[in-house]
Amino acid sequence: MSPVLLLSALFGWLAISVGLGYVASRKLREGPVEFFLGGRRIGGFVAGMTYAATTYSAFMLVGLVGLTYRDGVGTLGFELIYLMFTMVFLLLFAPRFWVTAARHGIVSPSELLELRYRSVWSGRAATIISFVMLVPYASAQLIGSGLLLEQLSDGALTFELGVVMTVAVAIIGALWAGMHSVSLTDAVQGMVMLVSALIVLGVIVWSIFGGIGSFISTVEGSDARLLAFDWDVNFFIGLTLPWAFFAITNPQVSQRTMIARSPLSLRRMIVYFSLFGFLYTLVSVLFGFAAREMIPGLDNPDNAMPMLLTLVPDVLGLIMFVGIFAAATSTLGSIFLTLGSLLARESVLPGGRRISERRQRMLGRVAIAGLAAVCVWFANLRPGLITVLSSMASGGLLMTAPALIGCFYSERGSSVAALVSMSMAVPVGIAYAVNWFPLGIWPPVWGIALSSVLYILLSLKFPDGEYGRRFIGGVHADLASNGFRRE
Repeated sequence: MSPVLLLSALFGWLAISVGLGYVASRKLREGPVEFFLGGRRIGGFVAGMTYAATTYSAFMLVGLVGLTYRDGVGTLGFELIYLMFTMVFLLLFAPRFWVTAARHGIVSPSELLELRYRSVWSGRAATIISFVMLVPYASAQLIGSGLLLEQLSDGALTFELGVVMTVAVAIIGALWAGMHSVSLTDAVQGMVMLVSALIVLGVIVWSIFGGIGSFISTVEGSDARLLAFDWDVNFFIGLTLPWAFFAITNPQVSQRTMIARSPLSLRRMIVYFSLFGFLYTLVSVLFGFAAREMIPGLDNPDNAMPMLLTLVPDVLGLIMFVGIFAAATSTLGSIFLTLGSLLARESVLPGGRRISERRQRMLGRVAIAGLAAVCVWFANLRPGLITVLSSMASGGLLMTAPALIGCFYSERGSSVAALVSMSMAVPVGIAYAVNWFPLGIWPPVWGIALSSVLYILLSLKFPDGEYGRRFIGGVHADLASNGFRRE
């Protein structure tokens, strides 16, 4: 594809992002809740699209396509399990996050942990884990965009240029108007992601394969293994388990349960996300099958989607390129904003006082810029398969699950239990780094088992029952007063 066309698309999307950032900045008011959560005034559709665009990233149309190309229909099972668990966790926890944020003025899951366990270190531990684990996940978005630009231009445009342009678009909204800008941009990018993917997939299926029936018959006839679930059990569980808890353990998405302007908007957010997620999953898997038929024998599965787009008319490839670029930048911008909020809100002055609200916003912006630089460096290392890299990040974050679930379901849960259980993220991260899978079982499986046992045992040994009862009782009262059914 012509480098001029690709650069025109990149700078065109940059201009759109600037325009959306300007529109959003006119809504911005004072205060960290306004900057980091949009003042909790985000409507249901925009909330649903920012949740979807944050969740479904370049991981899908580059990483998931590549995994389907390599391993077949098992990828669909892996991703649908994630979607089902996410819907369940949203129904259970989104109302709880929302009412707690509304009552106590918190803006992140780390603050929730600090509030519930009455320990600043509970929040700081979660913040440290988030920073360490989300760098690989954020970098996966950059890797996807860089590979795509390099392949589509046949090397005329470099991987590094794709990385830099993705970061540039991602940080505009996060630095300019915070959640107002990020959520509005995500809403537009989410629709671009889905519509562009549907258009290009439709053209491929009908113009190249002659229709959906012929497409399925071609896949069945060429390689039956692609339609048989033959994944190694340990691989499937190790890859799926971290994603199953994604909705509560990944702060950039759990934070979005706090932004809706009303209980009705929150419910609509869940519905819109679920519909988007189901369609986008099917589309991504079908792209993987199409790539396997059209360009067999690739050594690097992550090149499947970029190579596929070189075989379609330039206009379709350009549409799809913009869609994937939008997916990467939306997720990246959301991660930057969330991690910026974590650092800003966890910062204190000597004597234990929090810094001023103005300085919180300034420090959040500094953190966003610094994180962007780290992610660019990490992406240029080009580590691993994108899907596995993303799952590894969620594997470390999974260790926060017992403490987060305990916030709302364990009256005896204590700060000791929360801190020790979250500390399992350290051995999980080390095990991934040195490629140590005891008995063939993936690190997060061992980690979540130990983390859960430690949380339960230490809560029994060092209970915080009286405060826990009051906190959970307050949550139940707020749920009832806002029309949520108590689960």
